[in-house]
Formats: sequence, structure tokens, C-alpha cells
Amino acid sequence: MTKIKLANFHGKPEIFHSIQGEGKNIGRPSVFIRTSLCNLHCIWCDTDYTWNWENTRFKHVKDNNPDYKKFNINEMILQISIDEIYKLVKKTKCKSIVLTGGEPMLQQEELVALISFFRKKDAAYFFEIETNGTIIPTDDFEKLVNQYNVSPKLANSNNSKKLREKPAAYRFFSKNKKAVFKFVLADKSDLEEVLDLSKKYKITPQKIYLMPEGMTSEELKTKQIWLLDICKKYNMNYTDRLHIHIFGAKRGV
Repeated sequence: MTKIKLANFHGKPEIFHSIQGEGKNIGRPSVFIRTSLCNLHCIWCDTDYTWNWENTRFKHVKDNNPDYKKFNINEMILQISIDEIYKLVKKTKCKSIVLTGGEPMLQQEELVALISFFRKKDAAYFFEIETNGTIIPTDDFEKLVNQYNVSPKLANSNNSKKLREKPAAYRFFSKNKKAVFKFVLADKSDLEEVLDLSKKYKITPQKIYLMPEGMTSEELKTKQIWLLDICKKYNMNYTDRLHIHIFGAKRGV
């Protein structure tokens, strides 16, 4: 049976029943399935254990912390069968599934098999995909997905423009009725980049969610006021990081 590379969480796949903390479906009870591997390397990433491997050149904001070190790829990835994943999810009795990462769309073929398996068990399963918006879905993948949560990376991510901005992918998601865009703003200067991208790729304000960058509730609160004002001015949506306020920057919640 098809196996999928998932993040290792204390010897178990990182699959957990929580609430969607960001974007269009904020507050919705959901089961998160966290895939491993990513094609980007955001300097502030809070799931760096899915890509920041030993002997790579990637930088992270935690590099100056003496307790922080890059991850052993063999220790951080579990290959799990679809049947095993289904049994874990079924226990929650929740039909809203968030495929997150890392970058889930690096494993499109495997996820097509997973979604198809789930839907054969129950057609009511709803799948939303957290993606960085650099990869165009295959036809099979597109047919099965209910919602794309596209989170393109800005210059503040420390990814080069060539890596983070893929014009064909931007155009695909901009036109896709199932896609919404979530941009992470570290400070007010990031707004110009968002406005340029929205104009360039014709992304309507209704499809855009602006989210403050932050790993603690305090960091988020310091940015909320000016970001709310920006959202009102440009008729864009504001999204918080609800899970950070409730649980803190923890895994498996």
C-alpha cells in the first residue's frame, strides 16, 4: 500500500485533532496530518523539523540559540501507510482534514491515493491543503481537493524571489475558486509586496487573508492593531493565529 512521509512526533506520525487556527476556516474542529519535506526554507518557520536537515546551508532565527541544532532527516520522517493514517483519523470522528507540512504538494500522487481512500470510506470528508503556492496541482489532485490555503512567502521569509515566486502557480491559484491566499506580515513594510503581488496576479481582496508573524501571543498582539487597520483600508481579511493564543508554539495541538 502507498506510504506517505509524515513528520515524526515522539515516534508517532504527527496527526492531531484540534481547531484550524488560521485563515478562512479559523475555529473549525479539524484533524491535521503533517507531511514532511519542503521546497522552501523560511527563516522564521515553526515547522523547521520538516526540512532543516543536518549539513544544509539554510538559516533559521533560532540559530543563535545554543540549544538549537539542525535535524537528522532519518529521525524526523516516518513513512506511514494510508490505512494506518485512516485508522488514526477515524478515532476522532472528525471529517474536516487539513493536509499541512512542510509542503504537502511534494507528495501529490500519494495524497491523491489517501484522499481517494478516505472518500471511499465516507464521501463527507473535507480536505483543505496548506501550500506555499509554488507547485501547480495535477488534474487528479485538483479534482479531489476542497480548498487550497495558499500561503506564498514574502521577502521576509529569506527565500530568494526565484524560489518563492512561481508565476504559473500564482496565476493558477488566483483563478481557482477553491483557493484563498494567506500572507504573513512581519512589519508594515511587507504590505507593499503584498499589494504588488495582488495586482500582478489579479488576486482579489476577498481572497486575501493577512496574518501577523509571531511565535508568541505577545508578538502577535503587538502587530494586530496596525494589521487590522491595513485590512480595513484595503478590504482584505484579517486572520489571527488562534492556536498560538490558546496553546502556545507547541506541536501536536
